[in-house]
Amino acid sequence: MIPMDDDMESGVLRSYQDKPRTFPSMRSKPHTPRIIRLLMGINVRVLLILLLLVFGGVFYIGAKTSPVIVFVFSVCIISFLLSIHLTKWVLSKDEGPPEMVQISDAIRDGAEGFLRTQYGTISKMAVLLALVILSIYLFRTPSPQQESSGLGRSASAFITVAAFLLGALCSGIAGYVGMWVSVRANVRVSSAARRSAREALQIAVRAGGFSALVVVGMAVIGIAILYATFYVWLDVDSPGSMKVTELPLLLVGYGFGASFVALFAQLGGGIYTKAADVGADLVGKVEQGIPEDDPRNPAVIADLVGDNVGDCAARGADLFESIAAEIISAMILGGTMAQRCKIEDPSGFILFPLVVHSFDLVVSSVGILSIRGTRESGLKASIEDPMAILQKGYSVSIVLAVLAFAASTRWMLYTEQAPSAWLNFALCGLVGIMTAYVFVWITKYYTDYKHEPVRTLALSSTTGHGTNIIAGVSLGLESTALPVLVISVSIVSAFWLGQSCGLLDEAGNPTGGLFGTAVATMGMLSTAGYILTMDMFGPIADNAGGIVEMSQQPESVREITDLLDAVGNTTKATTKGFAIGSAALASFLLFSAYMDEVSSFARESFKEVDIAIPEVFVGGLLGSMLIFLFSAWACSAVGRTAQEVVAEVRRQFIERPGIMDYTEKPDYGRCVAIVASASLKEMIKPGALAIVSPIAIGGS
Repeated sequence: MIPMDDDMESGVLRSYQDKPRTFPSMRSKPHTPRIIRLLMGINVRVLLILLLLVFGGVFYIGAKTSPVIVFVFSVCIISFLLSIHLTKWVLSKDEGPPEMVQISDAIRDGAEGFLRTQYGTISKMAVLLALVILSIYLFRTPSPQQESSGLGRSASAFITVAAFLLGALCSGIAGYVGMWVSVRANVRVSSAARRSAREALQIAVRAGGFSALVVVGMAVIGIAILYATFYVWLDVDSPGSMKVTELPLLLVGYGFGASFVALFAQLGGGIYTKAADVGADLVGKVEQGIPEDDPRNPAVIADLVGDNVGDCAARGADLFESIAAEIISAMILGGTMAQRCKIEDPSGFILFPLVVHSFDLVVSSVGILSIRGTRESGLKASIEDPMAILQKGYSVSIVLAVLAFAASTRWMLYTEQAPSAWLNFALCGLVGIMTAYVFVWITKYYTDYKHEPVRTLALSSTTGHGTNIIAGVSLGLESTALPVLVISVSIVSAFWLGQSCGLLDEAGNPTGGLFGTAVATMGMLSTAGYILTMDMFGPIADNAGGIVEMSQQPESVREITDLLDAVGNTTKATTKGFAIGSAALASFLLFSAYMDEVSSFARESFKEVDIAIPEVFVGGLLGSMLIFLFSAWACSAVGRTAQEVVAEVRRQFIERPGIMDYTEKPDYGRCVAIVASASLKEMIKPGALAIVSPIAIGGS
């Protein structure tokens, strides 16, 4: 019998001796969502008529609101059509040999089964929270704006709940779409790697691009539809009704719904992926000394599933929430500033965020399509640095984003009261775009294997585990310094540019500082589509490497997927840094919007927070403590779940000794079930802490 290592090097696919090598289906129900099955059962002509009616209704409401809304709707629909084209292009690629397809099917079924259960749990919690929100708004004292516009408590309550549920629904769809494409693209990337590294890269990027365009497009069109619907329904700006500057406040529920789903998607997916990864590595690599994605490891399928539910679905929901929160907070601040400055037509300042992200869809699409395949054939000839190719696409998106942002500010923010104000706001956007670029560079510097920090960390591993841990913790702590400095400079610069734009309130005081910071945040997120594309590239490339390893492809194929996987780890970290940076900028806006909301309900000025007041100081301490407590519970959840995986993998190796020589097959489905069940159970406690603690502390 030929030794296993020789087979691995030569790429000969070994089979289990007792039965063909197949990977069990973990599908408990048909994996196609029920809504998709219902739509597929409708006659094509009827479905086409329904779609035309829906689009017609949407454009009719948009036309009754503003030409800008019609522009936003048009761009979003075109981006959806482009995403469909990208999907068709990716799915037209071959899936490779049967052993690759079997592994991909097992990953897909595990991911879809987990998300189906997770979203079922989240939807029930969302409905319960919606009832709580409805009760609170029904008994809450109406604001002066609501009283002046004639919007009663019940109308305000139902509007907020409807916005919350729509935000939660759109966030859930965005997360599901991220997973849906990745579990179908991974095997196609693996198959393409047998021919060309550039082709594999292009497939992974376009698959990620599909998800990115859907996530950003849904965030924009969801808010635009809500805005237009409320504008028409409430007869905004007519005598005795609500003013357009007050309308963005009704959209807050949308952002809260998106945040709610993103929180639990990140928690559940994060616990799943880290627990499966740790459990698989501890027993496989450390105890048994087998490769990371070796088919003999019972937890390897669970590990690959975790990449999709944690890094695709959760990240899609997370960035959806960031974009939605940034758009709504910027609309609120734009309306408030326009009202204070007595600008005749404030709609430009309110709708500006929607226009910026519409252009984001355009520039990101160009960046995605700029990454093309190559005519060269052969594996060795086509190997090049994937990071350099991705950076070229990002550079294209950055240049176009600068031009689009300048055009957007001139179009939407020009006012005769301050003719040069739009130029200051364009510079605020440039500050945000530069901040995004610097964040990408900083994250790449600290995570890319070609730079000094990672090389130093690798060198520390040669002297033992202790020095590796010390160097790793030190590097992680050090990496927080530059981002904080960059964010600080960005906030101060954008605030100063906005404050000096020339817009004055009734008392003659400059009033554009906060909106300038909001514009900088929009600038940072003006290439969010391409950044999310690079993020989705990571787990797709990781899965492709696992499929190649498990199906025992030739070493030359594994070299290509290893290279893509290494770059994918960097791009995943890049998106995390980008999301944190944009959240830091947006938090300043949200806090300012919160102070305005408190001023409105308290009917008195609220412009500063005095930490010398005991209750305020204690609230700050409790808020700081919650971060550590939340992190501790999340880490503990990962540890407990990983222990269950370790125990199960050890049990299988003991009870099935033939696994190591391929005479017995591991039970992959058992590990997937353990991690799925445990992660869903463990996400409740830290998630409840994040939701209940502000209510409890505020109420006391």
